Amino acid sequence: MAAAADWGYASELDDVSGAVAIAGIGETAYTKASGRTAREIGAEAAERAIADAGLEPSDIDGLTFSGAFPDFDAAAFHEHFGTSHDLWTSPWGGGMAWAATAPYLAAQAIKRGDARHVLNVFPVAWATQRSSMTGGPGEVHATQAMKQNFEVPFGWFPQPVYFATIMRRQMLEFGTTEEQFGAVAVACRRHANLNPDAVMHGRPMSIDDYLAAPFLADPLRLFDSCLISDGGAAYVTTSIERARDLPNVPAVVKGVGEGYSASGTHWAQQRAFTSTPQVFSAPPAFAMAGVAPADVDLLTVYDPFTVVSLMQIEDMGFCPKGEAGAFVEGDTLFHDAGKLPFNTHGGLLSHAYVLGIAHVVECVKQLRGSAAAQVPDAEIVVYGGYTGHMASTLVLTKDR
Repeated sequence: MAAAADWGYASELDDVSGAVAIAGIGETAYTKASGRTAREIGAEAAERAIADAGLEPSDIDGLTFSGAFPDFDAAAFHEHFGTSHDLWTSPWGGGMAWAATAPYLAAQAIKRGDARHVLNVFPVAWATQRSSMTGGPGEVHATQAMKQNFEVPFGWFPQPVYFATIMRRQMLEFGTTEEQFGAVAVACRRHANLNPDAVMHGRPMSIDDYLAAPFLADPLRLFDSCLISDGGAAYVTTSIERARDLPNVPAVVKGVGEGYSASGTHWAQQRAFTSTPQVFSAPPAFAMAGVAPADVDLLTVYDPFTVVSLMQIEDMGFCPKGEAGAFVEGDTLFHDAGKLPFNTHGGLLSHAYVLGIAHVVECVKQLRGSAAAQVPDAEIVVYGGYTGHMASTLVLTKDR
């Protein structure tokens, strides 16, 4: 443990700054219920990332994916591409917090000689599953023992109820206002309306629209909550030397961090109810990268609810604790005028709910200068991953 407090700690990670880069990215369409399986979506994302990197499937000798949702694992890779070569694999990849740490795993595998080109894939078909009554995020969470025995019997379920509780605590503790939560939602929708790939593209939203939306669980409104979507993305990590020989400008991995709550579970058992493990994850990632929050040109964070965005902005050091509400007012989060351009593809709130993998792809696009809502002269970009008991931080920079 590199750092610890009474409620959490940071993992001690080797310094991988400048060792590897993301050289290829791929995305599928982001939609409501598409009728496709997650495996089909993952295969398409993988195809596009490999092609974007200027590689062939046979060049991919490493694969990271989500062990919790193993829709595109090694067997699926070989079946889809008709290959049979050895693959180094890790189930600690995919989306959420692990979308940020997968490049670290790739760097370690490349250093050991276990792989040369590592593909990270994460697809979801939760909109289709929910529409066909075969599953979705609510059903996934409901199967967990802690929730069945501790939360559901007392009515503290599902996610909107959790985060409404946290929002209310944030308002009471720090004076955060409804309009300040709305500033996050409006900024994400503004960026989605510039991004033709976003699910909510073509649906403008003002702060008045936000305030007029119905409550899901007071004080959490409809637009405080993420979408439920089908879609997926993938990216290829390789050594910096190899990346420089491939077609795209490398997105260099400069810093990685990960932090955990001491309980290893969720909010009800955390002493710091209005904080996230970014408190422990972001500082070592910035230290590894040799940058400070003030140097960051773009921040993307896992944003299932607006309050999670505010907490991470504070916990990563972009403003003092309790001041994120005031910090995000006005145009602070806008790609073209803000002090901290934020979730410039639209985020989980307005782009698509693909659990963070698209956030990393957006960071790479920003460094390439090809994003729909392009931040001028973006050189240092950050993804903050999150999954309740865990947070992660990935710092990417232009190759210099």
